[in-house]
Amino acid sequence: MNRRILPIFPLNVVLFPRQELSLNIFEPRYKQMVEDCMLGDGLFGVCLIGPGNVAGWQSPCSIGTITKIIRCRDTNLDGLNIHIDTVGRSRFHIQEIIPPSVALPSDYDPDTLEGHQRFFDAYKSSNPGKMYIQASVDIIPDIDQNVSESQWKHMVESWKKMIQHTSEKWVDFQSLDLLLQQYDMVTDMPTLEYVYALAALGSSGPQDLQPILEAKTLDTLIQQVENLLEVK
Repeated sequence: MNRRILPIFPLNVVLFPRQELSLNIFEPRYKQMVEDCMLGDGLFGVCLIGPGNVAGWQSPCSIGTITKIIRCRDTNLDGLNIHIDTVGRSRFHIQEIIPPSVALPSDYDPDTLEGHQRFFDAYKSSNPGKMYIQASVDIIPDIDQNVSESQWKHMVESWKKMIQHTSEKWVDFQSLDLLLQQYDMVTDMPTLEYVYALAALGSSGPQDLQPILEAKTLDTLIQQVENLLEVK
């Protein structure tokens, strides 16, 4: 497998390959990460927040998605907030976590300048290194099988039934068809991106989507989506 070192950004989100993700960066450690990415190949890893911690910071799940920065701008021209637009690429599997050089300070508040100063004070007294988590990762091969039209139609029907079952008010299939049109999800040539998008529409949170991201084959992926959309 192709192994490399990646900056890691644990988030309360599951990012799928070729999916776009915009982020507002304000914490010092992730500003450093963005600066390093912009000086390099623009790549970092997005992972759902997992159990445990790394030097006190939130720990990533072991499987995530490489994302590339395609736009970066200082939103207020004051250096306090950086906005980045990214797009997901390949999935990866973390083999080894590289902790940041600074542990989570006590009473750290990332939303205040006082919290940022507390972080910098802790960083100055720590060993020099990166403020953010890094990891040695293996790139997961892409699923190169095609989604059939019949598989797609079956998943769409499952999604419609789930929405009808879980909605407080009755929703007819015609209204759901219009919703799919609004999201540009009506197709007779489905791709993995359509499957990922449908799963996102049917999920109640990112934890529902992590098993779908981790699927290694098309059959497993479709089964995970069907499990998610199953009327219970």
